[in-house]
Amino acid sequence: MKTDAFQEFTDEIRKAISEVLVDLKVEADIVLDRPPEGKGDMAFPCFPLSKKLRKAPDAIAKDIAAKIKPLGMIEKVDSSGGYVNFHVRFEKLADSTIKDALTKKDKYGSGEPKNTRVLLEHTSVNPTGPIHVGRARNPLIGDTLARILRLAGYTVTTEFYVNDVGRQVVVMAWGVKHLELETKPERDKDDYRYVLFYQQANKLLEEKPEVVKEIDEMLYKLEHGDRETVTLAKETCETVLKALMESLHRINISLDGFTFESRFVQDGSVDRVIEKLKTSEFAREEDGAFHLELESFGISGRETKWVFTRSDGTSLYTTRDLAYHMNKFTRTDVAINVLGEDQKLGMQELAAALSIMGVDKKPEIVYYAFVSLPEGRMSTRKGRVVNLDDLVDETVELAYEEVNKRRPDLSEERKREIARVVGIGALRYNIVRIQPEKQIVFKWEDALNFEGSSAPFVQYAHARACSILAKAGTWNREFDAHHLTSDQEKRLTKLIAGFPSIIADCADHRRPHVLATYAQDLAAEFNQFYRYIPVLKAEGPARDARLALVEASRWTLRNTLDCLGVEAPEEM
Repeated sequence: MKTDAFQEFTDEIRKAISEVLVDLKVEADIVLDRPPEGKGDMAFPCFPLSKKLRKAPDAIAKDIAAKIKPLGMIEKVDSSGGYVNFHVRFEKLADSTIKDALTKKDKYGSGEPKNTRVLLEHTSVNPTGPIHVGRARNPLIGDTLARILRLAGYTVTTEFYVNDVGRQVVVMAWGVKHLELETKPERDKDDYRYVLFYQQANKLLEEKPEVVKEIDEMLYKLEHGDRETVTLAKETCETVLKALMESLHRINISLDGFTFESRFVQDGSVDRVIEKLKTSEFAREEDGAFHLELESFGISGRETKWVFTRSDGTSLYTTRDLAYHMNKFTRTDVAINVLGEDQKLGMQELAAALSIMGVDKKPEIVYYAFVSLPEGRMSTRKGRVVNLDDLVDETVELAYEEVNKRRPDLSEERKREIARVVGIGALRYNIVRIQPEKQIVFKWEDALNFEGSSAPFVQYAHARACSILAKAGTWNREFDAHHLTSDQEKRLTKLIAGFPSIIADCADHRRPHVLATYAQDLAAEFNQFYRYIPVLKAEGPARDARLALVEASRWTLRNTLDCLGVEAPEEM
C-alpha cells in the first residue's frame, strides 16, 4: 500500500535530520512537533541537543536548517526559537492527498495490514441490570478504539466477558426463583425486570441470615456443577445479557463474541490454575483457604494477600479471571482490556499471578474514570442511576425538537430518523471526547448540548459537503492542485492529509479522544473554507479543484465519524 503524502513528508524530515545528527556526531531521538501557524508544517525541537553540543538551541537549529536542502516533499527549511521548521511542498501534498481520498473513499485513512491480532475486551458489566451512564464509558471507549484499530490495519476481535458464576449473578438468580416483584419495572425490558429481583434479594441478604446461607449453598452448587443451579444461573444471565445488547445496539455497538466465566470452571481450567498456584513458593494456606503473598511484586498493605480459593474449595472471580487471561493469550497477539479505574490494583495482582504461573504476557489496560451524578457515584445495587436507555431517549427527543424547528418541510418519518442519528451521535461523541482518565460529572445540560464541541457540528459539515456535491452536477475529476491557493484551501488540505497519521497515532497510543478533537478541527476548517471560498459559483479548473477538495473532505469527515461510531447523514 502506498504511503500517504503526509507520512512521506515526515519520513523525509526524519531521514534528513538523522543524516545531520550523524554529521554532528550526536545521538538523539527525532521527535517532531506541530508548530504554530506560519511556522511551517512540522518542527524539530533542538533543546535536548543543547547540553550535548554545548550550544544554544537557537544556534543549533540554525546550523541544522542550513545543512538540510529542500528535496522531495520538503519545500523549505528555516529555524526559529530553537526549532527547525519544515514547510511541505503544498501542490505535491494536495495532489497526492486529494487523489488518495477520492480513490480510497471509505478506506481513506487506513493503514497497511498489520500481522497482529488484537483481542479487545470491553463492556463486561455484571449482567444484573441495565447499563447505567456511570458504566457507559466502557463500551463507548472500547467500540471506538476497536473501530480505530481496524482502520489502522489491525485484525480486531471484540469480546464481552460474562460473569455468570459470581455471587451477584447467584443473588439475582435466587431472587428470580424465590421472589415476587414488589414494584413494576421502569420499562418492559428484562434487564429492568431482573434488576428488581437483584435489589430485593440484596435487601433480604442484609435482613435474614438464612438467605445468606441459601445463597452461599447455591454458589457452591453452581461451581460444583449442580445441573439445576447451573441452568438457572445461565438462563437468568442470558436473559439479561440479551436485553443489554439491545441497549448497546441502539448506540451502534455490537460485539464479536462472548466468553462465559463458567466455561473455565466447567472445563477444569480453574482447577488446574488452583493446583499450580498451590505449588508456588508464594502460596500460603490459612484456615483451609489459599492465597498468594505478593509483597515481592510491589504490592503492599492488606492487598499483599491474593486469595485464589476459599476454605470450602470454591474459586474467586480473580482466579477465574486468571484462567480467562491465560486462555486469551492463546488466541491473540495483543490483549487490551477497557476497565474502570477501580480495577488498577486488581490488574497489578493479576499481572503478578500471571508471572507466578509462568506466563510472560500481560494485558494492556485502558483505564477510564467513572461517570458520576452531581450528588455522587451511581450504584445498581442501591438503585441510584441514570440508565443508558433513558439518556438515549432524552437525547433523541431533544434532537427531534431541534430538527422539527429547523426542517419543518421534512416528513415526520424523516425527522425522526435524522433525530435518531443526530441524538445518538451527540451522546457517543460527548462521552468519547473526554480523555478516559478524566472524571466526568454527568449533567443533562452538558450531554444534550448541541453547540460547540459536538457530533452534530461534525455531522452538519458532512451533510453540507454532500449537498454541495449533489448540486455540482458533472465536473472534471482530473483536477489541478495548483488552483488551490487560498489559506483556507491549504489549511483544509493539510488537515485532510494528516488523517492517516492521526488514525495511526490514536491506534498506537490507544487514544480515541484525540480523534474526537480532530473531528472538530476538520469540521471547523471545512466551514471556514465553505464560508469564504466559492465552490459552485467558481469556474473552470478552480471549480474542479475545489469540488475535489469538498469530496476529499466529505470522505475524511465520514471516516472520522465512522471511527467514532457516529453515523454521517447526507441531510440534516
